[in-house]
Amino acid sequence: MPAYRFEAVTAAGRFENGILDADSARQARNLLRERGLTPLAVTPVESGADRRSGGTPVLSRRLRDAELAMATRQLASLLTARLPLERALSAVIEQAETALVRDRFAAVRSEVVAGQSLADALARFPKDFPEVYRALVAAGEQTGDLGRIMSQLADHVEARTALSQKVKLAFTYPVIVTLVALAVIVALLTYVVPQVVSVFAQTRQSLPALTVGLIALSDAIRHWGWLLLILAALVGLGVRAALRSPSIRMAWHRRVLGLPLFGRLVRGVNTARFASTLAILTSSGVPLIRALEAGARTLSNEALRANVNEAVTRVREGTSLARALGAGAQFPPVMIHMIASGEATGELPQMLERTAHSLSGEVERRTLAMTSLLEPLLILVMGGVVLLIVLAVLLPIIEINQLVR
Repeated sequence: MPAYRFEAVTAAGRFENGILDADSARQARNLLRERGLTPLAVTPVESGADRRSGGTPVLSRRLRDAELAMATRQLASLLTARLPLERALSAVIEQAETALVRDRFAAVRSEVVAGQSLADALARFPKDFPEVYRALVAAGEQTGDLGRIMSQLADHVEARTALSQKVKLAFTYPVIVTLVALAVIVALLTYVVPQVVSVFAQTRQSLPALTVGLIALSDAIRHWGWLLLILAALVGLGVRAALRSPSIRMAWHRRVLGLPLFGRLVRGVNTARFASTLAILTSSGVPLIRALEAGARTLSNEALRANVNEAVTRVREGTSLARALGAGAQFPPVMIHMIASGEATGELPQMLERTAHSLSGEVERRTLAMTSLLEPLLILVMGGVVLLIVLAVLLPIIEINQLVR
């Protein structure tokens, strides 16, 4: 039964909107009138097929990780309580806090009611439901234990979201401090410095080199600042265009992994995500080759992804997973050793889960250490720049006082 999005008004003049199931738009309007509502607009919820055929998307953005995690947890709880899939999806739609979540799951429910499996229905929205998500749902449907699989999937999505949020929040304060420092320095150079040094111009005395340089920098920013902004934007666009080239992007991503501190952080985040994905896929009965292919798509670094793709080929040829991943020398040795131990003992999913947990903790500690060093460093740099500006202004005043004496 198709789903329809409606906008209606009550007898008291209050507007309402939502989603209801009906065989046609006409029946949807009749159902609204039976509820005492006056329909203003009734439109079908877009399905994946409609979108591919040229329909206008309901909302352009994709589901956020937090939205997907909450909806997955709700669906897992309902399925674990033995609620039928159709009713569980209806409950998720009713509890949705945003229009996008409500529309996406309403479209999925329409596909399920039409006879599609849940995994196939989710596949119509690949940007919202990644391949790992769909592979686990398909495994749950095949084993007949969808509720348990969805619960594990909710844990996986929540853990991945939590790690990303911790890293982002850790760097939020340094970014804010940097932006404020730049704004203060620009304000000093464009407004305060010209007001002060204009006094020195009337004395016709020779100014210290530091003051002359500060005046030149101030004039350059005031007269050519817009050109510098345009140049910076062009450089950014050029770098972005260059990174679209596979060879340049691969070289850059390899270079990033080689950076002293940031490279280890990037490697840790990607490795933890890959190990967690591989653990949940293999424990759910997904074949190893398919699990590796799905896990590779969770990696944001092209060098690590190429390592996994090469490992897929080696595993197909009969090589062990630990040796196949270790051949590329991109993943941390601790992960390779844990995988080898898991293959030897027959506990690969458990070892991968331990690896993911260990690497996630290491990423959090490394992020905390980096930000702990970065914050005082930014304060020192800002204080040094302000000190130079103050000295450049005070030196001519000190020289004038000495001449007067």
